[in-house]
Amino acid sequence: MSGSGTTPRSVLVTGGGGFLGTSVVSGLAAAGHRVVSTDLRLPGGDGGAHGVEHVVMDVTDAAQVRAVIGAHRPEVVVHLASIVTPGKGSTRDLEYDVDVNGSRHVLRACLEHGVRRVVVSSSGAAYGYHRDNGAAHDGWLREDDPVRGNVEFAYSHHKRLVEEELAELRCDHPELEQVVLRIGTILGERVDNQITALFERRRLLRIRGADSPFVFVWDTDVAAVIQRAVDAEQTGVFNVAGDGALGVDEIARRLGRPTLVVPEPLLRGVLAVAHRVGLSPYGPEQTRFLQYRPVLDNTRLKEVFGYTPSKTSAEAFEAWRAARGL
Repeated sequence: MSGSGTTPRSVLVTGGGGFLGTSVVSGLAAAGHRVVSTDLRLPGGDGGAHGVEHVVMDVTDAAQVRAVIGAHRPEVVVHLASIVTPGKGSTRDLEYDVDVNGSRHVLRACLEHGVRRVVVSSSGAAYGYHRDNGAAHDGWLREDDPVRGNVEFAYSHHKRLVEEELAELRCDHPELEQVVLRIGTILGERVDNQITALFERRRLLRIRGADSPFVFVWDTDVAAVIQRAVDAEQTGVFNVAGDGALGVDEIARRLGRPTLVVPEPLLRGVLAVAHRVGLSPYGPEQTRFLQYRPVLDNTRLKEVFGYTPSKTSAEAFEAWRAARGL
């Protein structure tokens, strides 16, 4: 038995060298699981977590994915590999190949080699950015709400496509257990991305008439949920977020900064021009991202999955703010 009281299992993690993957891999190894961490390159330095086998695997290479999963025969696959924030030179085709084709290759290899359970990191972005998000529950999205990721946002659209494939597999291949985690905005002491960049501006942007609330979840809570998903009896889809939400005005108040309120048509026009002349990486569609953020209800995470995040959305934001000295 492992130190956490769970039965040791053989677990293969895709994207094990990423920000979230490194925490998940080390946590699983510390709990006594036999872990194979896969990524595009081997870790440098001391080789990462003790007792972990590191393997090079490109999820876009179907033959390589089959070979690696076939060679290691894991009981559980934790699929984290995806492109959240595209780097310079990234293309929509590359992102699709990693996010969608890569997930398809992993899932097919799981079926081919008798993997018992797959844990997939999805996103609240899979719900999409829509005016009527959560209309049935006072603006809060629950797991039975439709997944409508927007085509104009690559990550959102790709998560939707992957979830549609997962839903088909639940019907056609119930022997492969699924835990699908729709994760909110992750904050942590070392988190620095396009979302946190919004909070570091001199003035926080808000579209007139939109509160644009954020749901946050602390990175160690996400890692703990994924680790629990390896062993838990529960299967299914779960929103992963802290309690509550913070609107842009409240975030600005906590930062001691003013809010710049802009009419949506004006911002859309400015973005269209700026994007066209190369002054902004974001086009006019970005106004939807700012207006209609998915606000995740975490009731099912707490009451069915059995995990209560250690930090609320507000506490996660305060911990991030303190860590960044803002």
